[in-house]
Amino acid sequence: MEVLSIKLFTFVAIAAFTPGPNNLMMMASGVNHGIRASLPHFFGICFGVPTMLLIAGTGLGFFFERSPMLHTAIQLVGVAYLLYLAWLIASSAPASLESTKRRPLSFFQAALFQWVNPKAWMMGSSAISAFTVVDANITTQILLVIGVFFLMAFPSAAVWLVFGVHLKKLLAKPSHQRVFNISMGSCLAIIGLSLIWEMIHA
Repeated sequence: MEVLSIKLFTFVAIAAFTPGPNNLMMMASGVNHGIRASLPHFFGICFGVPTMLLIAGTGLGFFFERSPMLHTAIQLVGVAYLLYLAWLIASSAPASLESTKRRPLSFFQAALFQWVNPKAWMMGSSAISAFTVVDANITTQILLVIGVFFLMAFPSAAVWLVFGVHLKKLLAKPSHQRVFNISMGSCLAIIGLSLIWEMIHA
């Protein structure tokens, strides 16, 4: 369980800090509007992601407790997605990080955005399926996963907000963005492969 917790923290940290809709929007908001005006957007992300995962995750826990085979199947799908996501990140071409001149999102706009944010959905469901086990309290495990997402949301969003200008300059260089993508993709792949190893030898 201790090893699993370390992997969970590692996975969530990578999920939280890698480029995605939330982080790129947070960075753009910091560049265009500054820290103070972007705080509602910031807190909307930090509270919106765990709230969405809590509502969705408790529903998954209900079905997991009644169908262990369903949990195993979803766990396999979650691990498969981790490997697919690792490949996408590592092989992705440098993207344009140009921001747009518009008003920053409000707290509720940012929180509601998480329900249509594919990265938040897939990362959350992957973590819940991959880092829970049937022979322990599912609800407690899901709350642990959500708690880790909640804790990681603040520093990751803060980094992209406060250092938005510097990150934008760094990631705007194709060579730097390629190294970043390959590094993050490799970390996700290692986690996914280690989870497969544990499932085979469980």
